[in-house]
Amino acid sequence: MSDARQLPLPLPTRPALGREDFYVTPANRLAVAQIEGWQTWPARKMVLTGPEGAGKTHLAHVWARLAQARIVAAEHLTAADIPALAGRPVCVEDADRIAGARAAEEALFHLHNLVLAEGHALLVTARLVPEAWPLLVPDLRSRILGAQAAQLDDPDDDLLAALLVKLFADRQIVPAPDVIPYLARRMPRRYRFAQDLVAALDRAALGRPKGVSRPLAAEVLARLDPPEAPPVDNTG
Repeated sequence: MSDARQLPLPLPTRPALGREDFYVTPANRLAVAQIEGWQTWPARKMVLTGPEGAGKTHLAHVWARLAQARIVAAEHLTAADIPALAGRPVCVEDADRIAGARAAEEALFHLHNLVLAEGHALLVTARLVPEAWPLLVPDLRSRILGAQAAQLDDPDDDLLAALLVKLFADRQIVPAPDVIPYLARRMPRRYRFAQDLVAALDRAALGRPKGVSRPLAAEVLARLDPPEAPPVDNTG
C-alpha cells in the first residue's frame, strides 16, 4: 500500500527588502533617517555598522533604490571593474571583512576616490565600527574614518517582534498567534539569534500538522538558549 502522506519540503527563503518591509523603532530610527537623507551626507559618504542580522543589507537595498546605486560585496572588489562601478552611486557591503587584505583594501580605496570624483555617493556597510578595522592601507583608513557614521543598535521589544514577523514571512511560515509574543518575551535580544531561532523552528516544524506552535517554540528556544543552572549551594 502506498503511503498517502506527503514528504514535507523546505520552501526557499525570500527576504523582503523594500522600504515598506523595514520596521522603524527607536533602536534604528536615526540610522534609517540618515540613510533616507543620503543627499545631505557630508562628503557624500556614509558608513553603516551593526551586528549581523541587524538589517544592513536591507537598508543597503532601500538606499540603492533611492539613489539608483549598485551594490557590491567588498570581497569581490579585486575582480571588479572599478571605473565602471564608479559611474553611479555605490554601496560596498561587509567592508570590514577585507581588512588585512591589501589588494582588496586598495581596490576599495580607488573606488572610494573615483566615486566621489564623479560626484556620486558611497555607502559602506560593516559589522564593526571603522576604528576597529585592522586596515593595512593608511589612506583608506583616513578616508573611512572621515565618513559620517550610522549605527544599528540591538533590537528593542517592538523591533524584535517585528523582526520575528519578517523572518517567518520570508520563510512563508505562519506561526500560531501566541508564538511571537512568547518568543519576544523570552529570547535573547540579538539579531543573529532571531535568525537562527526562526531557521531552527522552520526545520523542526516540517511534517508537523500544527506547524510552528507555542509548545514547539518553547522546545526549540530551550534547546538554543538553555536556562542557566541554579547556583550550587556548598554551604551544607
